[in-house]
Amino acid sequence: MNIHTDPGNFQTVKIIIASNISGTQLKFVERKHEDKVVPYLSHNVLPVLEVYPNKFLFSPNSAVRYLLPEDDIIVEQWLEWESSQLQPVLFPYLLAAVGHNKVETDLLNRITKITQSISTLELKGKQYLSKVGLSSADVVVWSSLYPILTPGKGCIKDWEKQYPNIKSWFEALSQTQPFQSGLDFVYKGSGTDALKSSLLAQRPSLQLPKDQVKMQSTEAAKKVSKPSKAADTTQAEEQQSVPEKAVTPEELKAAANAWKTGKCLKPVERVHPILPQEGKRNIMITSALPYVNNVPHLGNIIGCVLSADVFSRFCRLMNYNCLYICGTDEYGTATETKAIEEGLTPKQICDKYNKIHQEIYKWFNIDFDFFGRTTTSQQTSISQDIFWKLYKRNYIMKDSIEQLKCDKCDRFLADRFVEGTCPLCSYDDARGDQCDACGKLINAIDLKQPKCKLCKSSPSVKATQHLFLDLPKIEPELKAHLDNVFSTGTWTNNSKVITSSWIRDGLKPRCISRDLKWGTPVPLEGYTDKVFYVWFDAPIGYISITANYTDKWEQWWKNPKQVEMYNFLGKDNVPFHSVIFPCTLLGADDNFSIVNHMIATEYLNYEDGKFSKSRGSGIFGDHAKDTGIPADIYRFYLLFVRPESQDSAFSWDDFLLKNNSELLNNLGNFINRALMFVSNNFKGEIQKMVLNDDDNQLLALINRELHAYLDNMKDAKLRDALKIVLNISRLGNQFMQANKPWVLVKGSETEKARAGTVVSLSANIACLLSVLLQPFMPVTKLKKKFHGKPAPVPAKGGSKNAKETALNGPVSAEAVAKLTEEVAKQGNVVRELKAKKAEKSLIDAEVAKLLDLKKKLAAAEGKDPNADSGSSKKKVKKSEAAKPSSGVSKPVAETGGAQDSQEEIDRLTNEVTKQGNKVRDLKTNKSEKSVIDAEVAKLLDLKKQLAVAQGQDPEAITGGGKKKGKKK
Repeated sequence: MNIHTDPGNFQTVKIIIASNISGTQLKFVERKHEDKVVPYLSHNVLPVLEVYPNKFLFSPNSAVRYLLPEDDIIVEQWLEWESSQLQPVLFPYLLAAVGHNKVETDLLNRITKITQSISTLELKGKQYLSKVGLSSADVVVWSSLYPILTPGKGCIKDWEKQYPNIKSWFEALSQTQPFQSGLDFVYKGSGTDALKSSLLAQRPSLQLPKDQVKMQSTEAAKKVSKPSKAADTTQAEEQQSVPEKAVTPEELKAAANAWKTGKCLKPVERVHPILPQEGKRNIMITSALPYVNNVPHLGNIIGCVLSADVFSRFCRLMNYNCLYICGTDEYGTATETKAIEEGLTPKQICDKYNKIHQEIYKWFNIDFDFFGRTTTSQQTSISQDIFWKLYKRNYIMKDSIEQLKCDKCDRFLADRFVEGTCPLCSYDDARGDQCDACGKLINAIDLKQPKCKLCKSSPSVKATQHLFLDLPKIEPELKAHLDNVFSTGTWTNNSKVITSSWIRDGLKPRCISRDLKWGTPVPLEGYTDKVFYVWFDAPIGYISITANYTDKWEQWWKNPKQVEMYNFLGKDNVPFHSVIFPCTLLGADDNFSIVNHMIATEYLNYEDGKFSKSRGSGIFGDHAKDTGIPADIYRFYLLFVRPESQDSAFSWDDFLLKNNSELLNNLGNFINRALMFVSNNFKGEIQKMVLNDDDNQLLALINRELHAYLDNMKDAKLRDALKIVLNISRLGNQFMQANKPWVLVKGSETEKARAGTVVSLSANIACLLSVLLQPFMPVTKLKKKFHGKPAPVPAKGGSKNAKETALNGPVSAEAVAKLTEEVAKQGNVVRELKAKKAEKSLIDAEVAKLLDLKKKLAAAEGKDPNADSGSSKKKVKKSEAAKPSSGVSKPVAETGGAQDSQEEIDRLTNEVTKQGNKVRDLKTNKSEKSVIDAEVAKLLDLKKQLAVAQGQDPEAITGGGKKKGKKK
């Protein structure tokens, strides 16, 4: 491997240290600061690690991760934090350390927060580091901090006294040979001038990553906080509005042309069975087969089936010819274990849980083209056929292995039938295949104090014959395939890193048989009492499930030139899909379609821990619907916090926040205002639109966002695509607020016409949003329809993708406020009956229906459904927080119309601002406490009035406008 770097580059230190620790030999290639090593990058980036000829890692952290492969949550979090948040803020200090500029006071305050966060690393990582030793997180963070913390050279004075934990951690690493050697290599003989020169040359590349630049404003990018489970959804992202980059004349022209000439493509009707078509983009989408022996939790759902569902729905909108298949993985030890626990046969367990899985996915609106199972005759015949092809080509080896045997049960124990103490971290409840504490893969015979899970007796080690897949023989073919798909396909960073770490040191033969009864039988003489190991057998389930869907399955699975294969999975399943299964298909040499694109998520945790059925921790699929929250609301939040680049967490407090701030106040508010205004003031008819420069600016900005949406969806960056939808909604809200159509509509004819343009353009944006949102929230429908001929949906074209996209959909679209509309409708029914003086019994019956609807609405909004309508709303206990807001907007009809409601909101907003300034002046002038308290009381009352006008809970308002802390 070659390392290309310039003299004095501080980023090179971490790579050299990592190579020293791993014992990897690197060839040094000295470059000038301006040298461009990676040809496809827009600007020069150094250092660069050349892994293979012309195969580069140009992120220093990725290079360290490659040289020091680990599979640990803490490490991943800190690497992500260092690159996305620490580096951009440290840049001024690095320059200050070499005397280029001075450090301002506010930046010194910010470095205090940084060092506090790093002290958290040392404290939280202590237990982890004591078990597994030095990590790549240590290497990366230490290397970045070295220039500013080095005694006598750094710019943070007396930091050692202030942060003793950091000091001990920093000095301990500084004294080790790998770190000293790394420093000598980069800095020895080059001095401060070389470091300064390198820093100045790096200035363009030491900014936020591209995806964060799009999502964060300049000011927000300066904020730093410690990494956390939910670091993917920072406050900075929530508060960001629109891109700051000025609109170019080309963008204006493209948007104007798209508005005038764009045509909507009609979605293609789906006729089953769906088969590959000549001249079409044919996409096979699979999500990792869920184990049949448990109920899926929200982490399982977002990691596999939900992510694949969103991508599949997007492909259908794009008129791609796609097939989405999945099913339950039903063979193996886990099923046998569950059957024993529940006193059922393995077949009964599979039947029971396959039904549960299907019901859960149906409730979550997961739209499989076919959902099957692996316990079928097709699974047996296809698996055995692939095995014979491998066997005849000499890719199957026979060997004896030592395995644990329980004499009391008279059986060899498969991995999950063994429990004991982990040999790596001493966790006393490790399984025979993996330790849940440290996450490492282990062999059952390596467990300390092993116990048979069935009878709790101690097994003995005995030899048994098994079959192995000769991976080393197939490795050259696999590398050639990976070289191709890594450069041409869509692979998440974790899938690339994990795959590369597996093949870096060479593949080893892999056992593919087990001493079990429940599984696909091994057909080879002498081994017929065994079954195939689940990780040889289970991925073949994708093929057999397709074969159960259509007898023409080979058109999908033996057609690599026409079919693209997308795998959606969690990161723990990557090596089986990127190494084992591809080797199986390559070795069979039967023209199989092999994965081109691999989309792997990190882990979704629950609150402060992990999902755990046994501990009652987390939300599981069969309980989600019992909360009364619509499935689309869960989908929205899970996709908003989707763990794309690092672990994230499901948090009820954050769930409430995102649904209120994003779904209700941002998206729901804009759509409701736009459509209700057209309905109430223009009889539901789209008006003639005369666009001015501001309108064209808006179209250009939306067009820009739509391009980004398409790019992100095609790369399966679903979380980023959803946030772009919310960006468009923010643009719409800002447009409405700036133009105030509720004021214009009361003015002259010219002003009324302008109001018609504003709200009609906004209604079109709302319709565009409904289509963009459809893959994420497919059931949430916009009920509003327009009379007359609608204007075309804006911002759909102006790009090379204009002709292939069907993203513009029908103008009558989907609805955010279903329950609210039902309440309003039922309220009208009651009022009409009372006006007509209908029979009391009839009125009472309709009132009962209205009350029931209001209770459902209250439950969806996280309020007490049994509270009296006239009394103040009760707070929801944290344990009852399973009733967060459904994102339903307050019906405008109940507040006198959209324009009147907005006028009241504007009036109260101004009053709150004035009163707030008055309170601040009194406090600044140190007025009497009684005077200040009286004015604060007025401020709180105004804030409560404003909260009511905005459809929020007025009791959530407390001093200073802050929300109350934990709910009691």
